[in-house]
Amino acid sequence: MIDRATVPRPARGDAFAFPDTLLSAASRSHAWACALLVALCLVCFLPGISSLQPMDRDEPRFAQASKQMLETGDLVDIRFQAEARHKKPVGIYWAQAAFVGAAEALGVPNARTTIGLYRIPSLLGAIGAVLLTYWSALVFLPRRGAFLAAALFGACVVLSAEARLAKTDALLCACAVATFGGLARAWLRRDVGPGRLDTVTVLAFWLGLALGILIKGPMVPLFCGLPALVLSVRSGSGRWLGALRPGLGLPLTLLIVAPWFAAITWKSGGAFYGEAVGHDMLSKVQGGSEKHFAPPGAYLVAFFGTFWPGAAFAALAAPFAWGHRRDPAIAFLLAWIVPTWILFEIVPTKLPHYVLPLMPAIAILTVRALAAGGLHPERRGARLTAGLVVLIPVGLTLGLSAFAFAYDRTLPWAGLPLLLAASAVSALAWRAFARGLPERALGLGILAAMLLSPAVFGLTQPVIAALKVSPRLAAIRDALPCPHPRVASLGYREPSFVFLIGTDLAMLGTGTEAVDFLKGEGCRLVYVEGRFATAFEAAAGAAGLVPNRVGTVSGFNINGGRRVDLSAYAATP
Repeated sequence: MIDRATVPRPARGDAFAFPDTLLSAASRSHAWACALLVALCLVCFLPGISSLQPMDRDEPRFAQASKQMLETGDLVDIRFQAEARHKKPVGIYWAQAAFVGAAEALGVPNARTTIGLYRIPSLLGAIGAVLLTYWSALVFLPRRGAFLAAALFGACVVLSAEARLAKTDALLCACAVATFGGLARAWLRRDVGPGRLDTVTVLAFWLGLALGILIKGPMVPLFCGLPALVLSVRSGSGRWLGALRPGLGLPLTLLIVAPWFAAITWKSGGAFYGEAVGHDMLSKVQGGSEKHFAPPGAYLVAFFGTFWPGAAFAALAAPFAWGHRRDPAIAFLLAWIVPTWILFEIVPTKLPHYVLPLMPAIAILTVRALAAGGLHPERRGARLTAGLVVLIPVGLTLGLSAFAFAYDRTLPWAGLPLLLAASAVSALAWRAFARGLPERALGLGILAAMLLSPAVFGLTQPVIAALKVSPRLAAIRDALPCPHPRVASLGYREPSFVFLIGTDLAMLGTGTEAVDFLKGEGCRLVYVEGRFATAFEAAAGAAGLVPNRVGTVSGFNINGGRRVDLSAYAATP
């Protein structure tokens, strides 16, 4: 419980009073707390959800596969162009296809190539994860503290990013947090006896597990199963898990997940499991899949960026967690965080969002430390550590400005005021901590995130043309005088391009193939990446063809991390 006597109240008119006022409003009722959390989520997650280009490579792969489900009507098999996409189960594709199909039925123009529609499940998943964090935190904290923990998670950088990406991870996180809340209640109420959990809690756990399996296979069972195993060994018994009523939950889970798994087994002849387990999963365990290798410790280093603005304060909470590790509540939080974190650090393939479902527990642990006086500025190194909260907004302000000037010879004027405001508020958060107001420091950090997210995603990224290579290439196609041209690409193979141009985009391998394509019948357009320009020109000269260049695009390929230059050549009747 947060001891209000240990949290100094600011004087009237104090600049630090706003977070305290907000927390007091959230403490009025669960309805107030949830409404304020939804408002925070909308401020942090909505800006840029439509204007942000499809982010290579994973996001457009998911969106394109969902689009092809609508094109073919096949809701069992998952494909990217002609290639079977047997990497993840079907849950995210169904969710995306449902929203896009509904938008199309309502008359939304170009619904199938509007990436924002494919992102709605991720947006709802991120909001759901924040609300479920609040529900889970109520087992560990009073309403005020539960709200603060959920808001701290909702403001973090990695969740803000995943809410805008048409991928599995935001929905997966919501499912994992649902099991987290159910498991926590079973553990902390184990002395009451099995069968004492209410039906809503039991259903939340098992539905989170079942839907999580449909979204990303074994990941949610891993997130909840590993702490359940650790805690059972710690207590010498697993009987406390009976409170979750597996006699009800296991058949329910099987009823939800079995039909699709049976259907894909029949349709793919078992190839789905060979690809999903034998290739996708094992390649990540054995080596750095798709160049995503990082050494052990990489998540810990990245944490100070991914969990901003709470990361610095979470680091200060570590001594408290270790000192109180025998407390049942702290033991549960550590069992949820530590074993899985170590496992992910060992696995060679690393991406920042892999540890996202652990962050609600970290937020709750941080607020528990705050409640116990564990976040005190007089501790050795505390002020210096808390100062890390300033680095992310300042770094983004400088980095985005430098990038925009280097590639587009301009500055992101629209976003600069909010970027500077976020930097200033984060400095105030540091100052509040130094003054002995850690709760208000967390509140000001959350406020800084509410400024930074609209600044970066809503105002800055839309005006950085260098990042929007695929949309600018698609605009050249749309400007041709002939409708529905046949399109091919030589050298540029990003999934975002397939998503925006269409499933029938032809991928070419040589300059000769590009020339032969242009010489075909009807309206045609071929894009040639700079590395292939010489070969294309030589092939065109040998064939006696004078290509009609209709546009050029230069920019930054986010996936490759390099500059790209492309030319578009058209043959129009």
